[in-house]
Amino acid sequence: QVHLVESGGGLVQPGGSLRLSCAASESTTRDDPMAWYRRAPGKQRELVAIINPRGVTNYADSVEGRFTISRDKVRNMLYLQMNSLKSDDTAVYYCNGGPGLAYWGPGTQVTVSS
Repeated sequence: QVHLVESGGGLVQPGGSLRLSCAASESTTRDDPMAWYRRAPGKQRELVAIINPRGVTNYADSVEGRFTISRDKVRNMLYLQMNSLKSDDTAVYYCNGGPGLAYWGPGTQVTVSS
């Protein structure tokens, strides 16, 4: 079983930056895609960014150019660098990975507010 744990969330002012991290417990995640999702208050969970085992990435239109997803296969880590944050980015952010993208972390809260 794959365990995923996010960290790095918090309160940040509009225009600020945060870096989220996701620690994965099993090396099997090295051969699987990994992704970040988020759920804003009153909204459905949405895909933010995804990275495949070769490092190819895709982003939601709303974060393209502001967020960067990356992974460290040696350390079994996934990252999300978030720049130029907006109030609309306020959400719980979830790490997703493992075989079939079947595993989820508990989430980390990101609040963008002045």
